[in-house]
Amino acid sequence: MKFKSVITGASVVAISALALAGCGSSSSSSSSSSSKKSSSSSSAKSSKVVKTAKLTAGSKMKAGTYKLAEENYSHGYKTQFSITVNSKGKITKSNYDQINKDGKSKVDDAAYNKQMKKVSKTNPKTYEPKLNKALEGAAATGNVGTIDVVSGATESSKTFQNYAQQLVQAAQAGNTSTIKVNNGAKMKDGTYTLNEKNYSHGYKVTFAITVKDNKITESKYDQVNKDGKSKVDDAAYNKQMKKISKTDPKTYEPALNKSLVKNSDPTKVDVVTGATESSNTFVLYAEQLQNAAQNGNTKTITVDNMVFSD
Repeated sequence: MKFKSVITGASVVAISALALAGCGSSSSSSSSSSSKKSSSSSSAKSSKVVKTAKLTAGSKMKAGTYKLAEENYSHGYKTQFSITVNSKGKITKSNYDQINKDGKSKVDDAAYNKQMKKVSKTNPKTYEPKLNKALEGAAATGNVGTIDVVSGATESSKTFQNYAQQLVQAAQAGNTSTIKVNNGAKMKDGTYTLNEKNYSHGYKVTFAITVKDNKITESKYDQVNKDGKSKVDDAAYNKQMKKISKTDPKTYEPALNKSLVKNSDPTKVDVVTGATESSNTFVLYAEQLQNAAQNGNTKTITVDNMVFSD
């Protein structure tokens, strides 16, 4: 499964195509290529010129080291995560690890690695370096959406994506205070809100969950334009996307909200066929709201989502 649509970029595909823009939010960056023909000889050859996507909205990450730490152990381990950003706004070092009470890494737990490899066909020794490498590579500009979920380590991959995104947001703000995640804690009653700051293809995400007795009782995920109108009500957009992707915002937004309320767990939300990117963005933001609820922090999360274009 490719987790492509997150908060740090925008598709470079024209909105008229709707194939990508319709399935995602303001969150997946990509590069486009064009072919130029050389007429210097009778046997003209064509070559592809890769263009660098230009950041049109959203702040670049500031140089520094940014840290996140889980507060509680799960199955004897908890996550420690840091990224280093250079003066060009790129991640040069990703250090995601799971450690025990003695400070030893799960990567070095031979028995654990052997057993997980037998059951899941992968293990921390394999997937941790792979995830770190992905963040230092294609996702180095902050585009967490280019990171693959590692087969056999879905939960750890999604946790990595969630935490990486929170670190990117901290780096955009230049906030070097360690992010504390009260993992495993019960969610506190209240309403928790997250909003994207920047529009992509005319829309940005607004999202709120209501928690009661450690259950998500209401989920309101939406994509709205500058007039506050929902993408659900954009008849032309829905018709065109339905034609191409066999689904549309009018279908997948309610489905995602319903799934989150049913499960009260973002990782158990079903991906809607034809709207994979929006589904993945939904899960990423839902996880961040869940973390806020675990801390009882009702302050609105403003995501300075990066938007790219040619």
